[in-house]
Amino acid sequence: MEILIFTALAFVAWLGWNRWQGYRRQRRFLQPLSDSAITLLERNVPLYSRLPDALKPRLHGHVQVFLDSMEFQGFQGQEITDEVRMTIAGNACILLLNRDGQFYENFSSVYVYPSTFFSDQEDFDGAVSSVRREHRLGESWMRGPVIFAWDSVLHGAVDVRDGHNVVLHEFAHKIDDMDGAVDGAPGLDGTDNARRWAETMKREFEEHVERVERGLPTVIDPYGATNPAEFFAVLTETFYEEPRDLKEHHPSLYAEMQRCYGVDPLGWAIDADSRQQA
Repeated sequence: MEILIFTALAFVAWLGWNRWQGYRRQRRFLQPLSDSAITLLERNVPLYSRLPDALKPRLHGHVQVFLDSMEFQGFQGQEITDEVRMTIAGNACILLLNRDGQFYENFSSVYVYPSTFFSDQEDFDGAVSSVRREHRLGESWMRGPVIFAWDSVLHGAVDVRDGHNVVLHEFAHKIDDMDGAVDGAPGLDGTDNARRWAETMKREFEEHVERVERGLPTVIDPYGATNPAEFFAVLTETFYEEPRDLKEHHPSLYAEMQRCYGVDPLGWAIDADSRQQA
């Protein structure tokens, strides 16, 4: 009997906490960004200038929720400034714009180094394990923090057309992680959608690996041949930064990414180019 009462009380407490969190999130989402924050987005989030006006308030809302829920920590002397926070939040929240009200909920920390950092990777050969140290520009831990080299974050803000953005890459892993597995298959609604995604990604990944192994040019970064999870992450970078090339050479991939993220970056780019020429 005592166990049942305790379980019921725990459930009520959990339900109340979730309702409070939802209420707090809604209030933060509706809170406008300051002019200085928007200036930072315009300067350090290259995709922001391409966004349709109708989507900018949604990005502002996601950024507010992100900043309210994430703890930023600097290492090796890296200072956490408004610029650091807004640059990372703005790029990260681009991925959430039309994903049916999803937020980053499966982690709560962002670590920032001034430059390249080291990560220990454990390899196994049967029962024997060895540890090697790798230079990293960014890293995403499953159910854990996201880690960045600040100079690499800024480098991604220099050219919106180069197909490289470490924040988009690492937060694509977090999108992938939302269903509990980092496997290159973010949770999709409906059996048909999941089947089409799996068939398309398997075919395109295998073709990408073959081209990389043969030393042939690829639209998608060769690093995507590492495994399906990295393929999805670099594909996300390409989808947002090089949408023309992706749609031209991999139309089925572009269509799947459109369904995944609910946006059309090629349409953004075309409209942005038209505004510049007007």
